[in-house]
Amino acid sequence: MSLRILRPGLLTTVQDLGRFGYQQDGLVVSGAMDAVALRVGNLLVGNAEHAAGLEITLLGPTIRFGAAHLIALTGAHLSPTLDGQPVGLNRPIRVRAGTTLAFGAPVAGSRTYLAVAGGVAVPVVLGSRATYLRAELGGLHGRALRAGDELPTGEPAPLSQQLLQALPEFQPEKNWSQARWTPGPDLCPVPRPNPIIRALPGPEYGQFSVGSQRAFWQRPFTVSPQADRMGYRLQGPKLERLVDTELLSSAVAFGTVQVPAGGQAIVLLADHQTTGGYPRLAQVISVDFAALAQVRPGQTLRFQEVSLADAQALYLAQERRVAALRRAIGAFFKI
Repeated sequence: MSLRILRPGLLTTVQDLGRFGYQQDGLVVSGAMDAVALRVGNLLVGNAEHAAGLEITLLGPTIRFGAAHLIALTGAHLSPTLDGQPVGLNRPIRVRAGTTLAFGAPVAGSRTYLAVAGGVAVPVVLGSRATYLRAELGGLHGRALRAGDELPTGEPAPLSQQLLQALPEFQPEKNWSQARWTPGPDLCPVPRPNPIIRALPGPEYGQFSVGSQRAFWQRPFTVSPQADRMGYRLQGPKLERLVDTELLSSAVAFGTVQVPAGGQAIVLLADHQTTGGYPRLAQVISVDFAALAQVRPGQTLRFQEVSLADAQALYLAQERRVAALRRAIGAFFKI
């Protein structure tokens, strides 16, 4: 079974949950920008949560399904259609061979995920199928998808077959049908255009002036056009350090907020480098990575300080919601 790319969209790549175990060698983790959306999509089609799917950015592709498939769309609302008819997000959908998936105007968020039963079966490179564009590694030939590309898919799991059988019958005028149920909004929220992003003070937080610290938490920042999977350059108040000493390169992570000499912050994302020499003013908490990943260039965001205990509690609550969905699907089909 395969997916044929008729139009590639702005940026469509194969992504899974990332390539772990090689950061000490300078190789980034990469993987889905909104990992929760990909995980939920995989659960909705009966895959393991780490299965590879497609990450679709802002202007979506046009894809023809070469065979019958069970799919799910999660994350941003980019006006998806099947054979020109609007289709829902966050639910299992079955499609006949020859059905065409397309996208229209972005409504909310910037990144949609397409999960397919069996996963996108491109070769595994260093333990992952994720595309790392800068190194031309993983995915399909290490690059964004192009018109004419054919993507193979894996063998659907037994749970996928049971989910497929539980979907409504095809209507005469449609080549697809979708489930009437979805996970709750606490697990599949509509992306907000100007979110509040929660963060912890970073290792060099104390090197910034009190005024800069206050501005960071109280003033809005705009995501500049210099935004990609590596990071967002933020336009906002100038953030000033009290010291002028050079820093040794130190570890950075998804969500690290760095401040170069010019005083304009950068927040790192999925394809961030493994180390950096700029002072680390803050660290976005992991439960807000999804909200951060869905912000578009030109939109604003604000940072809100939280404690480490709060960050841990929020993360555990998120993982309980994902686990509850996994159990609910398994229990319904007695897996």
